[in-house]
Amino acid sequence: MAADRRFPGWIRYSGIGLELAGATAGLALLGYWIDTRYGTRPWGLVGGLIIGIVGGIYNLIRESLEAVREAGAEDAAQSDTRGERGEG
Repeated sequence: MAADRRFPGWIRYSGIGLELAGATAGLALLGYWIDTRYGTRPWGLVGGLIIGIVGGIYNLIRESLEAVREAGAEDAAQSDTRGERGEG
């Protein structure tokens, strides 16, 4: 059993959404700081937003594919168990 299985699905998947928002906001703030420090307005903020969104979406897709793999493995295990018991 994976360590992530300790939590219900809705908590696990809401955490992924929060990671997306956190990465976007955090890197946007970093870009804003770069803009104010070095006078590169608005490129630091724009760059931070783009990197945050791309990184967050990458993580979202990665976690979604992992969830699909886990669901497929659970379905296969469940169908194997049914086959052994003679259930259809």
